Amino acid sequence: MSNSSKDKLKIIMDSNALFVPLEMKIDIFEETERLLNQNIDFIILSSVKHELELLAAKNSAKTRREALYALKLAQKCKHVAVENREKLSTDDVIIKISKSWNCPVFTNDRQLRKRLKDISVPVIYVRQKSRLGSDGLI
Repeated sequence: MSNSSKDKLKIIMDSNALFVPLEMKIDIFEETERLLNQNIDFIILSSVKHELELLAAKNSAKTRREALYALKLAQKCKHVAVENREKLSTDDVIIKISKSWNCPVFTNDRQLRKRLKDISVPVIYVRQKSRLGSDGLI
């Protein structure tokens, strides 16, 4: 089997997914590939990256440190620039792109998970603070 990008499953990463390794000591990249048993293209949308950059620029020292770590992890992802003329929230951008690409999202955000589930977009998330789980068919 070839290992080109078109053979890989795309997964859109929400900003909070990139905080998981720091908070819960889980290698999200390795564990996601193990959970789904396939090669993955982890995608970071420009709006998510921007959200992390804003967190890294202000807030408490702890939040800044975590956001900088998340940005470092984001470098392992494929960066996708997204036009956002409608000035949608980051969650709305994630929903719009995941629906149009028909690809799963990695998030621990309860509201976003529910919204994605409502439109049948599969979600990867952390279960019991120790392992990954998924909702929906991937």
